[in-house]
Amino acid sequence: MSDVLVFKGDLVLPDRILEGGHVACRNGRITHVGVENSFRNVEAIEGKYISPGYVDIHVHGGANADYMDGDSDAVLTSNRCHARHGTTTLFPTTTTGTRQELDAMISACQAVQNSWRSSDGARIAGVHFYGPYFAEDKVGVHPVEGRRDPVREEYEYFLRKSIVRIATCAAELPGALDFYRFAQRFGCFITCGHSNAHWGELERGFAEGVRHVDHFWCAMSSVSSLRARFGTPMRAGMEQYVLHNEDMSTEVIADGYHLSDELLKFAYDMIGQYRLCLVTDANRALDCPPGEYRFGPQGSGSIVISDGNTVSDPNGGLASSMHGMDHMVRTMASATSAPLHTTIRMASLTPAELAGISADHGSLEVGKTADVLLLSYDLEIEDVYLGGEKFDLQDGGKTPG
Repeated sequence: MSDVLVFKGDLVLPDRILEGGHVACRNGRITHVGVENSFRNVEAIEGKYISPGYVDIHVHGGANADYMDGDSDAVLTSNRCHARHGTTTLFPTTTTGTRQELDAMISACQAVQNSWRSSDGARIAGVHFYGPYFAEDKVGVHPVEGRRDPVREEYEYFLRKSIVRIATCAAELPGALDFYRFAQRFGCFITCGHSNAHWGELERGFAEGVRHVDHFWCAMSSVSSLRARFGTPMRAGMEQYVLHNEDMSTEVIADGYHLSDELLKFAYDMIGQYRLCLVTDANRALDCPPGEYRFGPQGSGSIVISDGNTVSDPNGGLASSMHGMDHMVRTMASATSAPLHTTIRMASLTPAELAGISADHGSLEVGKTADVLLLSYDLEIEDVYLGGEKFDLQDGGKTPG
């Protein structure tokens, strides 16, 4: 019965912690979740907490690789890096860039997805088509030369690809509504990001399928940014729209550098575990020493500087994160009053539900893929199992310091 695994510990379930529970897996799928061991002749693998693998819907790279490097080696390096931090399923995320760079990135992700093995690290559930359709004043650290308004022939080419499952466009751009309509037609989870949109523009986007805004409070409209755009009277933006519309979701970068503890607490208290998820937004500086890196393609991406804790542009502006999902979970658990199972839900089942993959991923439930984490009581990663196969944490793509 070598294809059977049994885990024993405090099980992190979607609605509670089940102390002293067992999870049984066979042929890569979960077959039992409960107190008793359903395979009494199989020795249980013991852990403190037994958790579902994490799911990341917004991630750019790690271990000195960026998905926009556009080759399979970079994709594998990043996927293995994130598996070391507990992410078992992810959506590689585009930056701004040329059509050729975007095409190379998506093709490389498709190649890795098609040949995936557990030793390759986190599996690719789809690509997040994020850049290049950002507002000019909200590009952030993304290469500004690669930003543009939606180009119909271009986005139709990319969104027709079955691997593209999440699609982002700033709501105020010319052609944004046509982009949303097309993305909805092809079943994408539709988001608004890097945007200075006002309430009415978001409402029109919502009517065409927008259901999410990217990294709350980061590169998004605010009352003050909209006053700069429109003058007075002051207007409501993305924050107010998400708080008001219970059919909208969002995400936070809980790395301790983008958002203060009180903002994380506010987001959880006001938005809740079903509409709020954790993302890493991690770049290639994850698991690398302090220094200078490229955000986006290695040959043309923006210069960013890591101090070992966070990443900034040369002018000191905050860039994306350089921490894995395990760090996000620990920070969120410390900053909020959320029970542990709820915090982990925001890093697993909630993003899986939003992205439409929860039938297979995101929780310890019978029938789902056996992506299992063994966590310490301090929420450190002790072991990672992908489809019931143990991932080698020591050979997981870490870049030497």
